[in-house]
Amino acid sequence: MKSKIVLTKSDKAFYFFNDLFLLVALLIVLYPLIYIFSASFSDRLSVISGDVFLWPVHFSLEGYQAVFKDSRVLTGYGNTVFYTIVGTILNVILTILAAYPLSRRTMVGRNIIMYLFAFTMLFNGGLIPNYLLIKDLGMIDTRWAMILPGALSVWNVIIARTFYQSTISQELFEAASMDGCSHLRFMWSVVLPLSKAITAVMVLFYGVFHWNAYFNAFIYLKSDELYPLQIVLRDILIQNQIDPASITDTEDMTRKQGLADLLKYSIIIVASLPIWLVYPFVQKYFVKGVMIGSIKG
Repeated sequence: MKSKIVLTKSDKAFYFFNDLFLLVALLIVLYPLIYIFSASFSDRLSVISGDVFLWPVHFSLEGYQAVFKDSRVLTGYGNTVFYTIVGTILNVILTILAAYPLSRRTMVGRNIIMYLFAFTMLFNGGLIPNYLLIKDLGMIDTRWAMILPGALSVWNVIIARTFYQSTISQELFEAASMDGCSHLRFMWSVVLPLSKAITAVMVLFYGVFHWNAYFNAFIYLKSDELYPLQIVLRDILIQNQIDPASITDTEDMTRKQGLADLLKYSIIIVASLPIWLVYPFVQKYFVKGVMIGSIKG
């Protein structure tokens, strides 16, 4: 028979104020997202006049029509999807290949290698040397310039290494090696199936990084057909900004300013929606993977 937990008055008060605090925090974080979503589906006059509060006012797709009217948006979407998928796959493979050996205490020189990895988190050559390196490698204005420079995150290697070190015991490998299992086979058949949580976390971290990447595109890309979505949306937003000094008609200025404000909200939804749709599928692994991997050892 299960015993019932009796809460004292102080426990009840604590849980009440804790739940109240979390509810207020949720509303503070959630309302801006709801407002952006509602404003993106409202007409320009409702947005600029401040009539939008919680629900769309005078439902309109004008903002999305203005965004997708530019043919570069679909090209940018395709480029970003390519950079995200290929980049994330490469990132995860390299992170696992680096983190698993470093998690084995039998690896010779692993402390020195970790020191060298950690050194790169504190010091780097700088922007100009990095550009010269990418140029000498022949990657300027190529897709590889968006993928290879950030192919490995040392921070994620540390998290993954800690996860493997605390979850995959040395005794488990010794038992498998008695049956002739190599490190590579052990990693493929045992480590990866037991590491879905940390792998999902790495996929999310790397995927969001590549989806939002724009700085490398500014530096290394010149061709419009290679630009990621973020650069394309930025160009659309800049093109629709208005200069008050160049407009004498108040009504025309209000109309253009309303479209510019509407575009901002529509662009936020266009750029963020894919990540919002993917997150629920990895969320169940996210907390577990981060909590286990966050204990640095």
